[in-house]
Amino acid sequence: MEEEEEAIGFLDKVLEDEDVFVLEECDLGTPTSPDSGSPFLVAVKVEAGKGLEMRKLVLSGFLASEEIYINQLEALLLPMKPLKATATTSQPVLTIQQIETIFYKIQDIYEIHKEFYDNLCPKVQQWDSQVTLGHLFQKLASQLGVYKAFVDNYKIALETAEKCSQSNNQFQKISEELKVRAPKDSKDSHTSITMEALLYKPIDRVTRSTLVLHDLLKHTPVDHPDYPLLQDALRISQNFLSSINEDIDPCRTAVTTPQRRGETRQLVKDGFLVEMAESSRKLRHVFLFTDVLLCAKLKKTSVGKHQQYDCKWYIPLADLVFPSPEESEPSPQVHPFPDHELEDMKMKISALKSEIQKERASKGQSRAMERLKKKMFENEFLLLLNSPTIPFRIHNRNGKSYLFLLSSDYERSEWREAIQKLQKKDLQAFVLSSVELQVLTGSCFKLRTVHNIPVTSNKDDDEAPGLYGFLHVIVHSAKGFKQSANLYCTLEVDSFGYFVSKAKTRVFRDTTEPQWNEEFEIELEGSQSLRILCYEKCYDKTKVSKDNNEIVDKIVGKGQIQLDPQTVQTKNWHMDVIEMNGIKVEFSMKFTSRDMSLKRTPSKKQTGVFGVKISVVTKRERSKVPYIVRQCVEEVEKRGIEEIGIYRISGVATDIQALKAVFDANNKDVLVMLSDMDINAIAGTLKLYFRELPEPLLTDRLYPAFMEGIALSDPAAKENCMMHLLRTLPDPNLITFLFLLEHLKRVAEKEPINKMSLHNLATVFGPTLLRPSEVESKGHLTSASDIWSHDVMAQVQVLLYYLQHPPISFAELKRNTLYFSTDV
Repeated sequence: MEEEEEAIGFLDKVLEDEDVFVLEECDLGTPTSPDSGSPFLVAVKVEAGKGLEMRKLVLSGFLASEEIYINQLEALLLPMKPLKATATTSQPVLTIQQIETIFYKIQDIYEIHKEFYDNLCPKVQQWDSQVTLGHLFQKLASQLGVYKAFVDNYKIALETAEKCSQSNNQFQKISEELKVRAPKDSKDSHTSITMEALLYKPIDRVTRSTLVLHDLLKHTPVDHPDYPLLQDALRISQNFLSSINEDIDPCRTAVTTPQRRGETRQLVKDGFLVEMAESSRKLRHVFLFTDVLLCAKLKKTSVGKHQQYDCKWYIPLADLVFPSPEESEPSPQVHPFPDHELEDMKMKISALKSEIQKERASKGQSRAMERLKKKMFENEFLLLLNSPTIPFRIHNRNGKSYLFLLSSDYERSEWREAIQKLQKKDLQAFVLSSVELQVLTGSCFKLRTVHNIPVTSNKDDDEAPGLYGFLHVIVHSAKGFKQSANLYCTLEVDSFGYFVSKAKTRVFRDTTEPQWNEEFEIELEGSQSLRILCYEKCYDKTKVSKDNNEIVDKIVGKGQIQLDPQTVQTKNWHMDVIEMNGIKVEFSMKFTSRDMSLKRTPSKKQTGVFGVKISVVTKRERSKVPYIVRQCVEEVEKRGIEEIGIYRISGVATDIQALKAVFDANNKDVLVMLSDMDINAIAGTLKLYFRELPEPLLTDRLYPAFMEGIALSDPAAKENCMMHLLRTLPDPNLITFLFLLEHLKRVAEKEPINKMSLHNLATVFGPTLLRPSEVESKGHLTSASDIWSHDVMAQVQVLLYYLQHPPISFAELKRNTLYFSTDV
């Protein structure tokens, strides 16, 4: 459309005005305030008056294109009414079903944009520097669900329109020349456009709106009331854009080798996966084209030479099958990498990050910094290679099977769905000649969309480091299910470049509208994304995966949201909806930074147990170990010791608070309540008790000494120091610690079933039992990531040391002033 291009051209010209100091964006991400070290804007220097004037110019250009868009939607809707009218006659042009498929959601989209335009137009025409319109964009963004439905139906709509055109001349004439009304100030009265071109307009529109939001934010002062509203609208729009099907993006349709029937072969998805090949882990770059899956690795090339891929194998999609759990053969022996070695890698990565930050602060770029970055890449690469454990098996019906290991069920589901979606087309088997294979493999470098191995050392230096602390998430409800099922959700967050499952709701039985309303507290370690997966529970014991001996539940929906620090880091709950395959999951979240979580608030009433000194509780109870600790441990050992992820998977926050209240009130019903309560809530109550102690179990006073002791290199010196520190603890603390230690060892004995090793348990409990005092943490740490780097790793190591130690006797410990061990 000429008018639209003119409007965009005018806008570009205005934005290039050299009087306005706006440097280029690095990426299309969520802007943050100029003083927050935004990774997305290199620098912004906009005078207030000019900034607001720019706002008006951006909005004027957008309003002009919005008018054109509404006219396009009107043109699309114009033939719908007469077509519907003929559908019920003896000579219908199209059936009602065909009409509803082709024009699906167009009326809804039109109404949304007409209302938006009618509200925005007077605000721009009667411009005032204080005018607020962020709420209009926020409302528009909140209605993007209708676009998701349109996008999901888009291909079927096009195919139906094409088939109807071929079989009906009348409809063909209508669809080839639709009249679009020109804008009010245009010389022409209308322009002609095809139905196919008009159906693409809504797909294009969200991208355009997102770009405009980005520009608006750039020219909106941070203290303007519109700023947070526009920011929220941009976040919602970007999350939506990242979730819609990539295969409708015209940028992704680059031609490589032609397919057999003259169609163009397109790249649909690519990414780095770990393949089990010859009993060892290999990092591969996997490319999914419209008719073939190709597994490649980068060739080693000499300096200055163009990089190329080497094809390891390929499977035509017509020959690719996913073996069902019952059919699949047991995996070749996959030895999981020892937890302690993975944690050692994390420690090294964290320490190297700190060194790089110090080097950058003192010298900027230097040879030493390059060496540190290289070391960090090596460790991150090893972590990426050795951490995945979830099997993803594919099979060539004419040959061999291949096994990938992934870090997340989400990722496995994405690959499986993308392949299955392509397999719905009429595909034919083929064999590529060596020349064809060479051409196809050669095109991979040019076409790839994932350029770098997903490690932080590949990211820009000023990129956001992610969040460290606690994310509180309430999973409210879900709707959109077509039939009743047993449903539950799991929550995943990223950590050190891969995703980890952190929480799971209860199974809501036989329903289409589950109402969980469950709250979870999830620890974040530099996390940038939250994923929600919705499953249908399978109770059929014949469907057991041979790879990990677990019943395979079916993923019915999945979605991901970026954890934008500015949105999340508020004291208030932030409500959101994730759209997944037509299912909507409603959830709320808020974030507590790690330094805030160090603040321990002693209980105001000393009659309870939470927030009360352990010595006061044991004296009052006349016990050696607090009653709450004994009861929770007993219940976990009775019915939770074989629960997968016990202590790692979060319990429901409301259940934990209910148990806390009962223990605090010393209620006689506590045993009945414990026996009925979900085991993860009981495990969560025990963790909460230790976290809310006025000082950690291993005390503020001894914290620096524990940090020094664990860093000792000599085994004998470390042994004596670590045992001396235990002996120095007050008796109630020591007895309770030794009691907990033996319990955690018993839990780890069931690791083949519960997947909780000593290392996993140390990771969960270390930072709870051993934490710096507020004074200590303020004294030597500068950022949230430093807190993780310097302290958390060492806290985990301290607890792991005691967990791996032979049984420690209270009496023996107290008797020996110097503690010798024959193991040293």
